[in-house]
Amino acid sequence: MHALLLVLLLQDVALEKDVKVPMRDGVRLAADLYRPPGEGKFPAILVRSPYGKNGEKGNGTWFAARGYVYVAMDSRGRFASEGTWGGFCKDDGRDGFDTAEWIVKQPWSDGKFGTIGTSYVGGTQHALALERPPGLAALIPVDAVSNMGVQGMRNHGAFELRFWNWVMSIGGPNGSAGARDPGTAATLKEMMDQRLHYLQQLPLRRGTTPLKLVPEYEDWLVEAMQHGVDDAYWSHVNILDYPERYKDVPVYLVGGWYDSWAGNTTANYRALSKTLKSPVHLVMGPWIHGAQGSSAHGQVSFGKDAAWADPLAWRLAWYDRWLKGKEQTFPKVRVFVMGTGDGRKDAKGMKQHGGFWRDEEEWPLARTKYVSFYLRKGGLLSPEAPGGAGDSTSYVFDPKKPVPTIGGNISSGGGIMLQGAWDQRGGPHVWNCPEPIPLSSRNDILVFQTPPLEADVEVTGELEVKLWASSSGPDTDFTAKLVDVHPPDPDYPGGFDQNIADGIVRGRFRESLKEEKLLEPGKPALFTVRPYPTSNVFKKGHRIRVDISSSNFPRFDVNPNTGEPLNDNRRWAQAVNTVWQDRERPSHIVLPVIPPAK
Repeated sequence: MHALLLVLLLQDVALEKDVKVPMRDGVRLAADLYRPPGEGKFPAILVRSPYGKNGEKGNGTWFAARGYVYVAMDSRGRFASEGTWGGFCKDDGRDGFDTAEWIVKQPWSDGKFGTIGTSYVGGTQHALALERPPGLAALIPVDAVSNMGVQGMRNHGAFELRFWNWVMSIGGPNGSAGARDPGTAATLKEMMDQRLHYLQQLPLRRGTTPLKLVPEYEDWLVEAMQHGVDDAYWSHVNILDYPERYKDVPVYLVGGWYDSWAGNTTANYRALSKTLKSPVHLVMGPWIHGAQGSSAHGQVSFGKDAAWADPLAWRLAWYDRWLKGKEQTFPKVRVFVMGTGDGRKDAKGMKQHGGFWRDEEEWPLARTKYVSFYLRKGGLLSPEAPGGAGDSTSYVFDPKKPVPTIGGNISSGGGIMLQGAWDQRGGPHVWNCPEPIPLSSRNDILVFQTPPLEADVEVTGELEVKLWASSSGPDTDFTAKLVDVHPPDPDYPGGFDQNIADGIVRGRFRESLKEEKLLEPGKPALFTVRPYPTSNVFKKGHRIRVDISSSNFPRFDVNPNTGEPLNDNRRWAQAVNTVWQDRERPSHIVLPVIPPAK
């Protein structure tokens, strides 16, 4: 037996440790194989992860005991695998294809396998499917990396700093080849501990921080922060532009309204369900990233039914259907409609926002009524379009004093950002807004809200904000946030401003994500902001609110307003930004309103 091959018995499951799987370029990737007891041929489940295959022991033994060979592999350049990490999912299509060829040739393989994994590991599934490998028969990409040049990594031109945080706190210090040296590991650990200070020194330049000790991570991060155009650089997990490349097999897409990839999950469903002949299913819960087993996120509880208690059982049903031919049924689309709770505190001090599950036949819902709510002078949000001329509101955007991020669609934000639903109010839990004041009090946020609603309004679907705006600078950002304004009650005497969804657009990408075009200072232009989708009931007595500003930090990198190259500015400038609200330039949000059931 090979010296690196260790065979153990775990609850009658055979474990082959550190099997070296050859890639086409000679690099060998390390895999652990969990095999069912007994002889025979079995379907496999493949996970290709940058987070360390040793963490897959629980999943591996569980699935192997149920008749699957579980293949847990370290992705290229990570932990026990050879080679050099090339960036998020960059090599995972090719390496996944080579792994698939290896799997179907093994004596224990019945020729079919499925894939599993969340986040980055969901992205390795998509990258593999885009290569159309042999044997792939079913996927479950959960909260998965995809379409990185559109939303998720570059978000309509802005850079999502959670990936800066991933490299600084996960990728570089943990699992990289460089971190195997104790001295390097200690230096990177110190960098990780001080990253709030590094965060305030952006932009990042090569060779100026301890990240230079792991140059492949520094190179990728610098390039990603500089590369705003959605082109071939991001194409390795681009489903929206290339759905025809995707292997035609059953796909189970799972996401959450507060997940960092929510917009991509629903966009992938729209693209793949139109392209593939195989079944494509979608589930969207009220969850934050990777938290399908929880019912409370941020300061809010969605009720016990929101949680999927067993994280493996629902996956097993999918694999049993498509890898073993067992009869199973799945809703085509299942959504969690938030917002039907009583709003009071539960025993754990969480706000009971509540909600319920509902099965649908399509996404977006066919019965949707798209209603425009206009940003009116004086802070009114109204379905009545403005009739006057020349109305506008201006504010000063100082990039040195950005609007702080308080919750939202966050992942890999540990230590610098909060996830999920939060009252839009500062406090000691917000490092860059420790004072207990509402964000609505800031002079650089324009607040537009309806009067208290006379009846419940369900908003379920994709969101879009059309802003007519201008800036005194050659470049700037515009942000939009949808807020459910809860009225005061005995538990929340000051009310509760719950973030529902938000988005951003970088000025130079207002016309196209394929090329940059700086602003003409002072000239109004149309900016489209696409917050992630949602499903929420704005209850009677609540208000629907839209906040407009120019920063959301540290969710997004801050625009210096100078027009310098991305991630290479030396200057910062205040900008006077103007939002137009008149008959000719009617800024508005388009809400997907679901009519009440008869």
